[in-house]
Amino acid sequence: MSAHRRTTEEWVSEDWAAVAKAINERVNELGWRQRELAERSQVSQAIVREIQRNTVERKRSERTLEALSVALGWHPQHLTAVLHGRIPPAVGEPREDMDDAVSARLAVIERRLTDLTEQLAELRADVAVLIRRGGGPAA
Repeated sequence: MSAHRRTTEEWVSEDWAAVAKAINERVNELGWRQRELAERSQVSQAIVREIQRNTVERKRSERTLEALSVALGWHPQHLTAVLHGRIPPAVGEPREDMDDAVSARLAVIERRLTDLTEQLAELRADVAVLIRRGGGPAA
């Protein structure tokens, strides 16, 4: 899909807060300042600030997100995946065609399945604790 033609669903499904969180966590891990990220990514410090603070939600060039991802040591499509609620690809994985609707939906399903699996594991652990304490269902 062209960068200029975007549906309402695409705007709604963009999670810029998640992008800001991912960048901020990684910058803190690396011990960088905003200026260093701007210099390494060759993205203006003003744009880095807007994205990090999530103050202006607007369409950003995929090249901007790619430059930030690479500068942070991630797969080039890492931040684009985060933006759209997908599991980011690992460094070295091939580039995914983000315009492919099937791939995009499959990635969302994969993320939801992972979340459900984690929730199920937590529930099983909680039930096991209750049973050990004698608080399980009555026989």
